[in-house]
Amino acid sequence: MVAKNQSLGAQQQVEIWQTDAQKVLYAQLCNAFYQREVQRLVAEPNADKLRRQLKSLPYYVERAATLVANSRSPFTLDAQNGTWLEKQKPTPPDVNDQANELFYQKYAKVGLIVPVLLKEHDQTRLRIDSIDQVSDNELHCNELGWFDFFGNGLDQKNVQLIKPNKVSLAAACCGHQWQFSKRCIPRVLSLREMLLAGNINWRNIKRPLA
Repeated sequence: MVAKNQSLGAQQQVEIWQTDAQKVLYAQLCNAFYQREVQRLVAEPNADKLRRQLKSLPYYVERAATLVANSRSPFTLDAQNGTWLEKQKPTPPDVNDQANELFYQKYAKVGLIVPVLLKEHDQTRLRIDSIDQVSDNELHCNELGWFDFFGNGLDQKNVQLIKPNKVSLAAACCGHQWQFSKRCIPRVLSLREMLLAGNINWRNIKRPLA
């Protein structure tokens, strides 16, 4: 009986420690996200837009922190900076038109989170976006607009939708970027991107979370 009680006591202590650790993680993430968004909002010139964003900021910060803290992401979390960490590939993910078409013909669905390659001057980086409309051989991403199923941007010519897999999603979620075809310091994701990253279905990246 004594051994059983001791075992139960030890289990309860472990559970309490885990709960406390989650609380600390959540607080660290909230702090990191608030600092990040305040720095961004300082540059907002539209007073009405600024007020709206400040009003909704607590909700989105707390939601992002909760998602990230409970995420089953395969990457390492830097809680103090609110970022995901993963070893960066020497070059950006390849663009394969045929693989893109085969994937999006079959799996394009509202809510699916996808990686998008952006090329600006001599810099290449990846972002994540979510599909919000699907039509015949075309799909629309919430922020980056329309693409055909080959991944070509129809609204912006410097964007390229690619097939989601571990490599492309790792680069997008961890802010990987390349300059002159060489790795450079990862960028910090926006709060919106962290929310999207927290909603990736890592068990089956071909499907949105239920």
